[in-house]
Amino acid sequence: MESNVKIRAWQAHRQGLDGSVHGKTTWQILERSGWARSVAGASPYLTFFSRAGIGREEVDADVAALQIHELPSARGCTYVLPRADFALGLKLAQGFNGDRKTAHKLGVTDQEIERLCEKVLGALEKGPLDPDQLRDAAGDAVRNLGEEGKKKGLTTTLPVALEQLQTTGDIHRVPLNGRLDQQRYRYKLWRPNPLDAFKLSVEEAYIELARKFFRWTGTATLAEFQEFAGVGVKAAKDSVAPLELEALDVGDERMIRPEDRAELEAFEVPSQPRYALVGSIDSMFQLRREISSLLDAADAKLPRFAGGPKGLGSHAILDRGRIVGLWEYDPEQSSIAWTAFVKPDNELKAAVAKTEAYVRDQLGDARGFSLDNPKSRAPRIAALRAGG
Repeated sequence: MESNVKIRAWQAHRQGLDGSVHGKTTWQILERSGWARSVAGASPYLTFFSRAGIGREEVDADVAALQIHELPSARGCTYVLPRADFALGLKLAQGFNGDRKTAHKLGVTDQEIERLCEKVLGALEKGPLDPDQLRDAAGDAVRNLGEEGKKKGLTTTLPVALEQLQTTGDIHRVPLNGRLDQQRYRYKLWRPNPLDAFKLSVEEAYIELARKFFRWTGTATLAEFQEFAGVGVKAAKDSVAPLELEALDVGDERMIRPEDRAELEAFEVPSQPRYALVGSIDSMFQLRREISSLLDAADAKLPRFAGGPKGLGSHAILDRGRIVGLWEYDPEQSSIAWTAFVKPDNELKAAVAKTEAYVRDQLGDARGFSLDNPKSRAPRIAALRAGG
C-alpha cells in the first residue's frame, strides 16, 4: 500500500508541479495537467507560471494564435483547452445549454432561437462584434425577456444564441484586451469549424474524457470523474469501462490506470521541498473537487477548516502535493498576504516573492473569480496577515 504522502507527491508530479514541465509550451502543459478552469480569475495564468514560469505575454500570445483557448466544455463550464482538445470540449458542452433551457421556461421557442442564430452569423460575416453591436445588428430578432427573465438571469435572447453557436463551433469569443482574467468579449466566426473533422459520438467523447481525466489525476474515484464530467452514475461507469481501471488498493475507492501503476510504485518522493503557489481552482483541486487528501491530518483540524475541508477559500501553497499554506494578493500593498502550516524556510519565502513579483508586474491582481475584488478579499487578507 502506497502512503498518502507518496500518492499526493506523485499526483503533483503528474500535474507538472515539480518542475518537470519547465521548457514546455502552454498547450503541452494543459495536455499534461488537464484543462484549466477559467472564471475570469487569475488561475489559468497561475497554472502556467507555477508549473513552468511562463509569463502573461506568452500566454496571451498563445490565446491570440488559438494554440490554447477558453471554451465551454465539461458540464458546459469554461476551461482553457489546448488546440488538440477544442473539438472534444465543444462536443461535451453541447448537452449543457443552460441559457436555452431557461429561455424555454420563459416561452422562447427553438424556431425563435434558430432565427436569431442566423441573424448573428450573418452579422459576423462582416467581422468580430461585441454583444451590444450584435444586439443592434440582429434588431427585432433579439427579444427582451422582461422582469421574469431578469429574475432568472437572462434579460434577452441574445446569450441563448451565443451559447448555442459557441458549443456548435460556429463562433468563438475573443477577449477584448486579449486577457483571460476578464469577461468582456467580441465574437468571431470560427472557420474552419473545429467540429467539422470530429468523428467521435457523444459516448466516445466521454470515454476520451475519462481517459484524459485519469491520466491528469493519476488516481481518482468514479464519483469524482462523474462530478467533473457532469454525467449520471451509469454514464460514468460506461465511460471508464474501456479503461479497465484497477482499484488503487484493497478497500480503496480510488482507481488507477493499469499502465500507471508501475510508475507510481517506482516513484520516489523528492527529499527537498517543491513549493508552488497556485490558484484556488487549480487542476490539483478542481479535477477531483476535494482537498482532504492534500492536507495533513493536523492541518485539517485548523480553525479555518472547522466546517470540514471542502474548499480552500483562498489560493494555495503546495509542497510535493501537500497544501502547506494559503495566500491572497493585496493590491493596496502590492504584495502577497500568506500563511503557512509549516515553518517558512528560505525556499518558501523565495517562492512567495517570485509569485508576488509576477502578479504585481504582469497581472496587476490575482482574482479568484469574476466577482472577487480587493474589498471582498479584505477579510481574507487580514486573516492571512494575522496568521489565521
